[in-house]
Amino acid sequence: MPLAPRVAVVIPCRNDAAYLDACLTALAAQTHQADVVIVVDNASTDASAAVARVHDAVVVHESSIGIWPAAAHGYDEALGGADIIARLDADSRPHPDWVAKLVRAFVSDPSLGVLTGGAEFYGGTPLQNYLGEHWYIGGGHYWIKKWLGIPLVFGSNFAMRARVWERVREQVDRDNARIHDDLDLTIRLRPSDGVRYDPQLRMPVSARPVQTVSGLSRRVFKVASTFAVSWPEGAAWRRTQPSAGSASSDEWAPGGDDWAPGYGR
Repeated sequence: MPLAPRVAVVIPCRNDAAYLDACLTALAAQTHQADVVIVVDNASTDASAAVARVHDAVVVHESSIGIWPAAAHGYDEALGGADIIARLDADSRPHPDWVAKLVRAFVSDPSLGVLTGGAEFYGGTPLQNYLGEHWYIGGGHYWIKKWLGIPLVFGSNFAMRARVWERVREQVDRDNARIHDDLDLTIRLRPSDGVRYDPQLRMPVSARPVQTVSGLSRRVFKVASTFAVSWPEGAAWRRTQPSAGSASSDEWAPGGDDWAPGYGR
C-alpha cells in the first residue's frame, strides 16, 4: 500500500435523504478527505440520489432492496480505485478525524486488514442511547468475539483493505437481504485477515434501532438467521481447527426484506 492510500467511503442508502445530507456534510469536513464517496441508492423513492449528487458523491443504483445487495454493490464499485474501503451508514455522523484515523492505522500496521469501532447513539433518550451503545452494540462486540474469535465488524463504522473484499466477495451471502451483512462478513473472515477492534474509533449513529421493542427484537433475531444461512462456517470449532492440508488454525476453510443497514440497524 502506498504511503497515501486511496480511500473510498461506501454508504448504502434507502429513503434517508435528510440523514444522508448530514452524513455527507460531516464527510466533507474530514481532516483527511476520502478520495471518493460512493452512495448506493437502494431503490429510494425520496431525494437520496439527488442529495448525494449535490455533495459530489458517486451514485450507483441497486434495485435489489436490502443492505447486503446495496453494500456489496458499493464495495465492488470501490475495487480497482481504492486501497481502503471504508463503510458507514446514511445516519452515521463521522467525527472530523475518522478518515484520518483509518489511514494512520492501516499505514502503520501492514498486517491490519479490517478495522472496526464502536457507536455513540444520538436521538434517543439517555437510557436508549446507553442501552444501544453498551448492551446492543457493546454486547454484540463481546459475544461475537467470544464465539468467532475475531471482533464483530460493525457496519456503521469500519474499513477494510481492498484485498480483503476481493477474497471474500464471492463467499458472503450478498443477495440475502434478511441477514446482518456485517455479521455475515465477520463470519467469512479469518484471524489471518488481521481484524481489529479499536474502542477509540467511535461513530455517532441514530438511536432508531433501539427506540422500539419490535424493531430491536427483529434485529436481534436476525443474528440467529445470519448464523443459520452461513452454517457451518460460523461454528466455533470450524474456526479453531486447521483445515485439511493447513498448518495454521487461521486457515479455516469456508463451506460451500426489510432494510437493516449494519449490525445496529
